[in-house]
Amino acid sequence: MDDFLDVIRNDHHQFDKGKLEDHFGDEPFALLAKWLREAIEKPAMEPNAMIVSTLGLNGFPRSRVVYWKELLEEGIVFYTNYSSDKGKAIEANPQVHALLYWPELERQISVTGFAEKVPAEMSDAYFESRPRGSKLGAWASHQSEFLNSRDELEKRVAEYAGKFPDFIPRPEHWGGYLIRPINVEFWQGRPSRLHDRIVFNLKPDNSWELYRKYP
Repeated sequence: MDDFLDVIRNDHHQFDKGKLEDHFGDEPFALLAKWLREAIEKPAMEPNAMIVSTLGLNGFPRSRVVYWKELLEEGIVFYTNYSSDKGKAIEANPQVHALLYWPELERQISVTGFAEKVPAEMSDAYFESRPRGSKLGAWASHQSEFLNSRDELEKRVAEYAGKFPDFIPRPEHWGGYLIRPINVEFWQGRPSRLHDRIVFNLKPDNSWELYRKYP
């Protein structure tokens, strides 16, 4: 066996940075906001990095890293190209899963829910806050489609830079998704792999059932 595989096989890291007590409130959003804030304050290396998984049009699940940019009372918001693979998958099947993981805090949050487009004015406001280069990229990139060469992409960026010398409007194919959770699991690493797992599950009456899971 290669030496680096031996290192991985024999790594028995102990999780010892925290624990979950028994007072969590009657909904998941306050704890979600608290953990996100603590990840920023730590600071975690990528506190707003989030893995979003969708069911692709070919029937296979697909995951990718995006950045959550808004935390609303209804859920988490991220922005992307609506015409991308993820956008097409959400259009066909809005059931999604999101995972946030902060190794510095030995914590992760697992969110299962439904994705929907945010109002256009919210997407407009966030798009306006983006750097000029990112705005041009949103116009120039046919995200997820076949690209002949890097040169082709850079030429498209240059074309849109000329087209929009000052104000750059938001393209209609770009905007935000809100993930409305129906199940949120908070995971805190604990010694001997006896981790804390706290679950909020949405009931038919829109109240939240709270319970623990075995690690």
